[in-house]
Amino acid sequence: MTDRRLGLLIAAIGIVGLVIAGYLTATKLAGGLPVCGPVKGCEDVALSEYSSIAGIPTAALGAAFSIVIGALGLAWWWRGDRRALLAAYGLGLFGILFVAYLTYLELFVIHAVCVWCVAYGLTVIGGWAVVAVALRRADRA
Repeated sequence: MTDRRLGLLIAAIGIVGLVIAGYLTATKLAGGLPVCGPVKGCEDVALSEYSSIAGIPTAALGAAFSIVIGALGLAWWWRGDRRALLAAYGLGLFGILFVAYLTYLELFVIHAVCVWCVAYGLTVIGGWAVVAVALRRADRA
């Protein structure tokens, strides 16, 4: 895969994150609970005081994050502008810290784990890893 084509992978990971965060946001705004299956825990997380920040569903922030990361990936693919990768790298680091904080809350405060949240967190970490690889390859070129 050529270096700039990694931008398409970054965008694809952003789309997966957007789908997950979009589902959680729509469920929250509709007043429902996410389907968690046999694992359980999503309900507890969704009903916690941490499911919104200043009245905004936490998942909506994730959806916005995924859109921006996806757009930066596309910008890298389309134009080869290294600034897009640098922005995605920095934003990705922030995303990882935020996901780590939310995971801490799930494990040690809420005492429940939402599989949707874990899946979303994996998109943040995976997206950042691809950005790091793309940035390293761009530095070599």
